[in-house]
Amino acid sequence: MKEFLLKGFEVELFTGLETGQHVGVSASVANEFSDFVKEPDQRNLEYITQPEKQYQKLKELLLEPRKRLRDWLYQRNLTILPGSTLSLGDSGEFQRSDLSNPYHEFIELNYGTKVVTASIHINLGLEDLSLIFSSLSLVRCEAALFLALSASSPFLDGAPTGFHSQRWIQFPKTPKKVPLFKNHSHYVNWIETQLREGHMCNERHLWTAVRPNGKKRPYQLNRLELRICDLVTDCDLLLAITALLELRVMSLRKNPTKLDPVNMSKLSHIELAELCDMNEVAVAKNSLDALLHHWDGRVISCRDWISELLEDVRPLAIELDILEVLAAIQEVLDNGNQSMKWLKAFHAGTSVPMLLSDSIKAMQIEEEVALNKEGCL
Repeated sequence: MKEFLLKGFEVELFTGLETGQHVGVSASVANEFSDFVKEPDQRNLEYITQPEKQYQKLKELLLEPRKRLRDWLYQRNLTILPGSTLSLGDSGEFQRSDLSNPYHEFIELNYGTKVVTASIHINLGLEDLSLIFSSLSLVRCEAALFLALSASSPFLDGAPTGFHSQRWIQFPKTPKKVPLFKNHSHYVNWIETQLREGHMCNERHLWTAVRPNGKKRPYQLNRLELRICDLVTDCDLLLAITALLELRVMSLRKNPTKLDPVNMSKLSHIELAELCDMNEVAVAKNSLDALLHHWDGRVISCRDWISELLEDVRPLAIELDILEVLAAIQEVLDNGNQSMKWLKAFHAGTSVPMLLSDSIKAMQIEEEVALNKEGCL
């Protein structure tokens, strides 16, 4: 049986009241827990899981820090908030977590609250450089599908914005135009040019849907990082999204010519990059209901494309005995993502504060059930 890839998560969260208002405590949390880090705005924070191959263990690694955080917050009448934007505001005010940090000052002055969002970054361990860059092309061309499954940010400042992922539409992609990288040397040369011309302030300042990652970027790389997903609080759905991503990369490794868009598509590198950007905007607007342009030239609905991917990876999922891990994706295709469910309830008359309050309670119950099931309580 093939061996799974190493997988790890960077989980960004908002904290606040059970009524849904944001309250920033990131500096205090980072001082209390060594595996939490503060973000430039104190209303959100981040924890990073250790790399792991097995899905059962991954779920435990996701849940355990949240339990510690939730217990700490409970003592202060606070909780973890769902959603990926400042759903109840205030997006007009940047709340610095560290007034002495020059990087935080840079973020506030250049981007303000556009970057005050919560998301999930999924890292897959890859040692082969050629596989990293062919995977990067494939995942970049299909990244919009992962955003559609995870969309959870339809509100800002107490009102719907007209987008299913307000987070992705407001987040400042940097640099504004990022090519599909042909290989490692293309990536290195491009990064060095961006740094030299001041389009990036450091090697981490590549804010795009997916990017190479490693200890010494751009020179030493060992993983692929998918950055496009909104916050996914349901661990089963997050693991399903991760499994689909991993299975796509495994399938590419098995069929490198068939699944590499750079080699298979009739479009040029520039046209493929433009197609990716266009699909991301369409999904940020309408998520699963979006009409997209496949890298093979077809026009296809987002739902149908995801369904095709599920069918494509099904034999490998059965071989690896993880077919059941993918089940949560079908539930989203059938019943909608978090944004779609919220918007349906909102248009039926439920207020944004009530939606958030109900979702906070539901998230707490789901977490307790999962923790009991995994034996983490």
